[in-house]
Amino acid sequence: MCHYTAEKSSGIQLRRYANDIAKELFRKSIHLCTVFVPLLLEAAYRPVLISLSFILVFYIITELLRINGITVPIISTVTQTAARKRDENKFVLGPVTLASGVLITALFFDPVPASIGICALALGDGLASLAGKMCGKVAIPFTNGKTAAGSVTCFAAIFVATFFITQDSELSLVIACAGMLIEVLPLKDFDNLLIPIALASLAQFLR
Repeated sequence: MCHYTAEKSSGIQLRRYANDIAKELFRKSIHLCTVFVPLLLEAAYRPVLISLSFILVFYIITELLRINGITVPIISTVTQTAARKRDENKFVLGPVTLASGVLITALFFDPVPASIGICALALGDGLASLAGKMCGKVAIPFTNGKTAAGSVTCFAAIFVATFFITQDSELSLVIACAGMLIEVLPLKDFDNLLIPIALASLAQFLR
């Protein structure tokens, strides 16, 4: 009986883990898509900014409707599928801070620093979360569950992205270190704002 109970418990935990990973992959696939924003901005700056602003406003409206019991086809389903456990039955803030971080960075910084900030958000933060969920064994104290694997992944992703944009190894190292330090802070969804704005500011200052 005890053996059966243990197996059942193990099976439940495995299913929960698989569900968490699936949610994280789905959520971060949206997050990672923002890596294409700098290219789109270069091709059509105004239309892209207008489109991002429209998506942001539309999402806020649909999310307000959803938490008040009015389901918006497709959008509400996507939001519920991607929502973390802490966001259940609440306004899901992540897409708002993500779109806002990208918009502010694109509007207020030169193209190269803006690209660095947006790519750092897309790749550094996005891949860090996936690595932490899938490979994170060593937790970093006082960071609300952040892991060493996630931090190392964040550093590597930001370094590679910044070097690809600038061909400057010293700048890439500084930006990657700063990005890793910000990402490890327990900021919840507000890292979507701080990472691109802070790193774009640093890149613009150093360049």
